[in-house]
Amino acid sequence: MTEESERQARFRWFRDGCENLHARYADLSQGAPADYIPELARVDPDLFAIAAMTVDGERLGVGDATHLFTVQSISKLLLYGLALEVHGRDAVLEKVGVAPTGESFNAIELDDRQTRAPNPMVNAGAIAVSDMVTGAGPDERLERVRAMFARYLGRHPEIDEGVWKSERVTGNRNRAIAYLMLSHGIISARVEETLDLYFAQCSLLLSVEDLAVIGATLANGGRHPLTAEQVVAHDVVRDMLTVALTCGMYDYAGEWAYTVGIPAKSGVGGGILGMVPGGGGVAVFSPRLDGHGHSVRGVRVFEALSRRYGMHLFDPDRPSTRPG
Repeated sequence: MTEESERQARFRWFRDGCENLHARYADLSQGAPADYIPELARVDPDLFAIAAMTVDGERLGVGDATHLFTVQSISKLLLYGLALEVHGRDAVLEKVGVAPTGESFNAIELDDRQTRAPNPMVNAGAIAVSDMVTGAGPDERLERVRAMFARYLGRHPEIDEGVWKSERVTGNRNRAIAYLMLSHGIISARVEETLDLYFAQCSLLLSVEDLAVIGATLANGGRHPLTAEQVVAHDVVRDMLTVALTCGMYDYAGEWAYTVGIPAKSGVGGGILGMVPGGGGVAVFSPRLDGHGHSVRGVRVFEALSRRYGMHLFDPDRPSTRPG
């Protein structure tokens, strides 16, 4: 068997596994869509999709793979990368640390010194990162965010206006976090503008196939598998993946690292994005959430894929068993 035919055989094996897992968990009824944002509570809870892209550009999609949903907190990972590229690591670290908190994603707390947000994956850190987005006003800043997504996707994602409005109306906890940070000099005085940008980035519409493209780009050291464009610098990708592994799954991060063992970021819209360095991106979408705010089906799928295909970062056989 040639190297190419062996690679294709491995990917077919992985595709079969994804199709089997989709069939296995399609009837899983545990969990419910997020209800603290009213628009999210209206989402069909039975939507379910799995998608993947390898660093070689092989793609798969199972189930509702083209359905658009709001990216929510998965946007935090990409905005963190943007902040690192624009401002540099040292400047970002002055405002946002990298320590896991063990607390829920929307905890109203700063680090022990009260001088920066704990990490960029919790809401406090994400709001601080959003405050770093440059631009002359709200429209220009939002366009900068959409343009950053376009570097991965080849298009500017649209915003779910209903969710954006719903986030504004119900976002008082995030306002409390933001004004606490303002009082400590962590963010600028344009608090409401930055909060509106944060709500907008969470309301961007992507599919699970889009997430897989993003994941494959990051897994490929920032180089897009299809266009070969260097979307993100290598050193920035390293920092993004590190924080995704240690903080991306919030207060479930320890269990995730132990059982799944790949950098990942979840969103309360029902998406989970995983990145297998050197292998590719894997994404799952299902709106039914567990108590940590993660997709129930998504966690199950990632646990099963990690076990079967040796995707855990510390699996000694991972380089030879990675999909594709």
